[in-house]
Amino acid sequence: MPVPKSFEQRSLIAVIGDDDTVTGMLLAGTGQVNENGEKNFYIVNQKTTDEQIASVFDDYTTKRPDIAIVLINQISANRIRDRIDRYVQAFPAVLEIPSKDDPYDPEKDSILRRVRKIVGE
Repeated sequence: MPVPKSFEQRSLIAVIGDDDTVTGMLLAGTGQVNENGEKNFYIVNQKTTDEQIASVFDDYTTKRPDIAIVLINQISANRIRDRIDRYVQAFPAVLEIPSKDDPYDPEKDSILRRVRKIVGE
């Protein structure tokens, strides 16, 4: 079965997270700046507002047809939890990841909660 054109152009992994997480992903080769100067990574720090995180999340999930996966630190996801929970599209996939300083809490992960609901846990 051929892959729809809308999915063929989705080839990037976007990252929203703390400096260490984003730096690690950039060193792994995920970073890119497109011809419009748009980056597929965003560093969240103490001065970053929830609105800024939400805006970047919205850009990556609705305005960037080249992004296939959005990785977001769970601590950043918690700051925009309502948006994360409302997001139900298949592409780009949104995955919550742990950060160095904050342990991963599976009870807060929206995807894991949906899977548990489907399987009846």
